Amino acid sequence: MPYSFEQIVGFSAGLLEFSAFTLYYISILNGKTRPNRATWFVLTVVGVMIVMSYYASGARETLWVPLSYAIGPFIAFLLSLKYGEGGWTPFDRFCLFACLVSIVFWKISHSSTVTLFASILIDFFGLLPTIKKAYLDPKSEDRTAWSVTSLSNFLNILAVSSWTFVIGFYPVYMFLVNGLVTALLFLRNKKGAPLKTL
Repeated sequence: MPYSFEQIVGFSAGLLEFSAFTLYYISILNGKTRPNRATWFVLTVVGVMIVMSYYASGARETLWVPLSYAIGPFIAFLLSLKYGEGGWTPFDRFCLFACLVSIVFWKISHSSTVTLFASILIDFFGLLPTIKKAYLDPKSEDRTAWSVTSLSNFLNILAVSSWTFVIGFYPVYMFLVNGLVTALLFLRNKKGAPLKTL
């Protein structure tokens, strides 16, 4: 049976996302990227949550990218333990606390839809330390890896075959939030952003 356009694009987006993570790992090991520990810990947890809830919501063609976000962040978190930074600043602690609150909300819910949106909220709080770092210290993140991630998320939007709000929201959110990090890395690098932390 021939594969649909959405299935091919969704699978391609997933492969591209795995490639982005591979580029990110190489950049970490080469000392060019210093991953934020809080971000990758939270994204590991939320990645598993999103895969389960997104699948339960009926997503199929667009499941490859979320799957990569369950596996990829876990490896990045392991690398961050040795090569990363952060995890205990007041800002990082606030994001971790917000994630824990969202997880409690998720646990008392019995709806896959509520779980998905709670997971997206956790994902956003988890990514905040890296968004901050992209703004303050853009040279500490790999622009190529984030660019490939943004392209992968754009393709994942094209893979949506059933445009319900629940299924369509996640790919659009991921494209916007990863696009924000990518844009900051390029714009702040041009301006020569100062290296500083809160």
